[in-house]
Amino acid sequence: MIRLEPFTNKDFLRLIKWMDSERELIQFAGPIFSYPLTENQLTEYLNKEGLIPKKIIDIESDEIIGHCELNFRNEFPRLSRILIGNKKYRGKGLGKQLLELMIDEIQKIKSTEKVELRVFEWNKNAIKLYEKTGFIIQPESTFKFKYNNEELWEILYMTKELNKNYC
Repeated sequence: MIRLEPFTNKDFLRLIKWMDSERELIQFAGPIFSYPLTENQLTEYLNKEGLIPKKIIDIESDEIIGHCELNFRNEFPRLSRILIGNKKYRGKGLGKQLLELMIDEIQKIKSTEKVELRVFEWNKNAIKLYEKTGFIIQPESTFKFKYNNEELWEILYMTKELNKNYC
């Protein structure tokens, strides 16, 4: 079981330590940060309007194990910057619960019929999880991202319709 709490400046160093490479940082955050991640970048991030960063906490151990973001800067709220940073918690089936928690948090802030997310097409495990939890790839909205000025990464746009009684 996990819970979400606000991400604060006290969480900066942990997130910075989780970013082992430029590739990992871009997979996590896209182009909003540059490698290496710094406290100054995270201070600016905390002040961006429409973004609500959260830390993910394992209820049993009370350990902070990851990061996610509720993004209200688009037509529909977006699940963004999802990371289980503590590697010993990866592959433990927390993804479905995390997505449900994020959607619950979004619904508390803004009633919406749909949520969206973006994911690199090579991140097959994440795509499987998203599809299993009701997200659908919208092929007309996919696009290419140039990584390291040479490699093109395809970014998939996925949406999930929410019924009115979603809780």
